[in-house]
Amino acid sequence: MKPLTHVLCTVLGCASLLAQQPAPPPPANAPATSAPADKTAPVNPPVDSKGRPIPSFLITGTVFNEKALSFPGVQVRIRRTDEKKARWETYTNSRGEFAVRVVPGYEYEVVTHIKKYLEQKQTVDAKVDVQQRLSIKLQPAEQGKAGAKP
Repeated sequence: MKPLTHVLCTVLGCASLLAQQPAPPPPANAPATSAPADKTAPVNPPVDSKGRPIPSFLITGTVFNEKALSFPGVQVRIRRTDEKKARWETYTNSRGEFAVRVVPGYEYEVVTHIKKYLEQKQTVDAKVDVQQRLSIKLQPAEQGKAGAKP
């Protein structure tokens, strides 16, 4: 009986058999080719064809009322902490959830607002991770003066 390599060389040709052999592993004492990423280094976000940064950092969250029930219809505004105007605005869905993609490498402020409740603000650092999940509990606003109409 002929060995398997001889049969394969006869059928496929030895050149094609040798080309299918796996490459030898690198030596064990070879230096590492890449160093671990520095998490404090500034992020260079990917850009689109017009040179604008592509939003790739995901801010997600759920808004709850004072009874710890999910709160649909709450306005969520997101802005960079160094700016005054909000860049993104959305509303919570029927389960009180929201999700917004922003440009990484900045610090953001997430502001939730709805009538009869106090405004909540939370800061998100988009310099390190790729996603931040928030859980926001709203508190009812004061009813005002005694004897005032509801």
